[in-house]
Amino acid sequence: MASALFNSTMASVPGLPPTAAFQTVFEEVSKYNVQLNLFERLWASWYLWMQNDTIATGIMSFVMHELVYFGRSLPWIIIDAIPYFNKWKIQNTKLPTWKEQWDCAFLVFISHCTVELPQIWLFHPLATYFGMEYGLPFPPWWKMAYQIAAFFVMEDAWHYWFHRALHYGPLYKSIHKLHHTYSAPFGLAAEYASPIEVMLLGFGVVGCPIVWVSVTGDLHLVTMYLWIVLRLFQAIDAHSGYDFPWSLRRILPFWAGADHHDLHHERFIGNYASSFRWWDYFLDTEAGDAAAKKRREKKLAQIRAKKAQ
Repeated sequence: MASALFNSTMASVPGLPPTAAFQTVFEEVSKYNVQLNLFERLWASWYLWMQNDTIATGIMSFVMHELVYFGRSLPWIIIDAIPYFNKWKIQNTKLPTWKEQWDCAFLVFISHCTVELPQIWLFHPLATYFGMEYGLPFPPWWKMAYQIAAFFVMEDAWHYWFHRALHYGPLYKSIHKLHHTYSAPFGLAAEYASPIEVMLLGFGVVGCPIVWVSVTGDLHLVTMYLWIVLRLFQAIDAHSGYDFPWSLRRILPFWAGADHHDLHHERFIGNYASSFRWWDYFLDTEAGDAAAKKRREKKLAQIRAKKAQ
């Protein structure tokens, strides 16, 4: 129950009626736990008010996911409607129509409600079974930072291999083809995919932290939330179709930004990783003219070396 939220760093709230309004719960929590910051007090009040951990986390997770996904997609919808930004559009002759944007948003929302919602609902009992914490205080920023960095690396590996597998003929036709409806992607299309693909690739996002906590015994729900937010930002931005002079990949050369994934949609092959470029680089699955030229030169060099023997 939600009362388990309180540990040695936080005194329980005495005499709080079970039917109290959220505002009342928040005021009582604030009165007896002045050492907590505003966000921690809101967090504690939410769990106390709901009186059910699974429901509290489920509602909060779903609402957060929808707000972040569509909220982060909104700026790209606006940018697509402003001609000034067209000079940074990678495939600038292929702008999504309003109908395409609407149809995509509708299908994605239906997918969120039917495919992702059950997974979101089951996450809390599964993750807490393996040792995830959701109480107070929150972990320090440095711990959240290195754990999220580890999740990016782990998920990128998962995404590379399963995304690459989905481009195998029968799997592509039956599962992955839907995601390639748009050869010039846009932000909303990040989760435009079949239910099987949503579950398969989504497991990398949720499953990697669960594997982490099952091995280390160290993970907090708020770290998980920050990871989900950053991963959603990465996925939506990678599908945006825009490559700006200030894009992250120009600061971190190993970051797989929109230019990396846009090329995958344009060529329908190569550039399978989600966040980083190293898998495609070392396994020779980079897409584009430059990579193709490099492979041709390598092959010609091998042929010349063989003839010289």
